Amino acid sequence: MTLEQVLERIPPLDAEAMAQAKQHWDALAKPLHGLGDLEDILIRIAGICRTPRIDLRNKAVVVMCADNGVVAEEISQSGQDVTQIITENLSKGTSTVCHMARAAGADVIPVDIGVASDIHGSGVVHRKIARGTHNFAKQPAMSRDQAVQAIGVGIETALLCRQHGYDVVATGEMGIGNTTSTAAVTAALLHAPVELVTGRGSGLTSEGLQRKIQVVTRALEQWQPNQHDPIDILSKVGGYDLCGLTGLFLGGALCGLPMIIDGVIASAAALCAVRLCPTVRDYLIASHHTAEPAGVLLEQALDVKPIIDAHMALGEGTGAVLLFGMLDAAASLYTNGNTFDDSNIEAYQPLS
Repeated sequence: MTLEQVLERIPPLDAEAMAQAKQHWDALAKPLHGLGDLEDILIRIAGICRTPRIDLRNKAVVVMCADNGVVAEEISQSGQDVTQIITENLSKGTSTVCHMARAAGADVIPVDIGVASDIHGSGVVHRKIARGTHNFAKQPAMSRDQAVQAIGVGIETALLCRQHGYDVVATGEMGIGNTTSTAAVTAALLHAPVELVTGRGSGLTSEGLQRKIQVVTRALEQWQPNQHDPIDILSKVGGYDLCGLTGLFLGGALCGLPMIIDGVIASAAALCAVRLCPTVRDYLIASHHTAEPAGVLLEQALDVKPIIDAHMALGEGTGAVLLFGMLDAAASLYTNGNTFDDSNIEAYQPLS
């Protein structure tokens, strides 16, 4: 299936399933809309899955792993060797998100979509497009064909998750230098000042932050990515992890699989997916407010309301995984809670 065919086949949410889910929430013996945004999310999940029977027991976090050639410009305090180490730790179950995913009852699926080194580990999905992107300070990050290919990996991964029985997937990433790529992509998508969307990443000094801003500014001036063409933006100043995440959101929408946005990098990819297919916006589930400065602008552009505000900036899908527990609790009430009829309580009526 071509990318164009995927975009044409993404359906709107199932309005009837959502109406039934809301009716069921309102029948439970509790104040109307008592769980607030969590009720709204489960209603949308009913629309995504096209059934009011919500089951979120089988969970996964897909972590797109890739290197960014722009690290050669000293925009990160870590080298590319860290991407290799963390990717292999993901396969061993020892990385940060692995511990959190175990607590949430979720599987971790690391995808090598563009790590610069050879990656070993039985748990890694090997879909390497190239050994990292080019340094976009010197040349475009990748070709347009490579960007489309990487988006295709994300679409395929979402479809495989559905085939393997997962009910909900969190999106994560790993790649030194990817906050620089994300700042460039965000600035291009939103036509925003670079200094407003560029943060310290994993801990840059003030001097390092200014260098990062300058690198992104020069790259945007040199390559002139088309604001209205997400693939052009991704190919010129993006990363393979961003492309893969873009595809994950498209694939999740295509096959009716709820996909949870993690932080700023996943948010930028989500906006790329929405720009490619506006229908995808209704499928997005935001987990947490990111500490990166681009986060608020991306949330506004996506029109999403993250549930968690914990000043997180860890990556790997950790914020998205935290939402699993909250969704599990809400789904337990939704599935098992007593109705007003069960409790012999007069049903609450909506205020006029």
